[in-house]
Amino acid sequence: MSNSSPFVIEETNLSHAWSRAFLHVIDNPGKNVSPLLITLTGFTNGMVNEDRAIRDALDNCLKSNSEQSVHTVANTIFPASYWQRSKHDRNKLFDTYLKYFPRIQALAPTKNHRGLYFERLIAFGSGPKNGNQLEYIISQYKSNPSFRKSMFQASIFDPARDHISAAQIPFPCLQHVSFIPQENSLTLNAFYATQLLFNKAYGNYLGLCRLGDFMAHEMGLSFERMNCFVGVAKIGKINKTSPTLEPLKEVARQAV
Repeated sequence: MSNSSPFVIEETNLSHAWSRAFLHVIDNPGKNVSPLLITLTGFTNGMVNEDRAIRDALDNCLKSNSEQSVHTVANTIFPASYWQRSKHDRNKLFDTYLKYFPRIQALAPTKNHRGLYFERLIAFGSGPKNGNQLEYIISQYKSNPSFRKSMFQASIFDPARDHISAAQIPFPCLQHVSFIPQENSLTLNAFYATQLLFNKAYGNYLGLCRLGDFMAHEMGLSFERMNCFVGVAKIGKINKTSPTLEPLKEVARQAV
């Protein structure tokens, strides 16, 4: 399969899915694959399965290249620690996150100055529920689970803010998410225009899974599947032959 062909990965382990995508780009000509579809199942109480050796090797490599950790990237999509501190009270989660959002932005001002994904999901700037798209979806579903499925979707990309002439912008790469309730289960779909496989993808998938589990919990459903469609998946801000990648490549190959 060439890097210009669609690449579909279905797995029950996030680490293995990421490794297959990463190694596909490493082992083939070019620096990207387009398009890429990741579909994950096999959750345990809403939590995605991981291979700790792969995640640790990736985190070590990210640190050696001055990149954000998997956990930090995942938190941009769903702040798991805030959810725990809120004792699974979603209103407290929303209020606390927005209260501390300026501090969160300040932790990485260069990367975060245009916003963060969870912030756009709960404070888009327009729409019902004061722009809290997640609260709108949850409340509408709980009031009538048979509502049209097209209602349960949320946008991150905003033409008013994001159609700018800059050659590159760090945010947003994730454009859109949708939630598909089916009987007692929930599927999350996500669309990325572009994605950085080394720098961001693992954390992206983890954050999306955590977001799906949160939404399933609040909708009274079981989180069963995460689908992530990527228009162009790039290796990211690193050379494929970088010596710092060698330990990561070895661990990933052992797994897949």
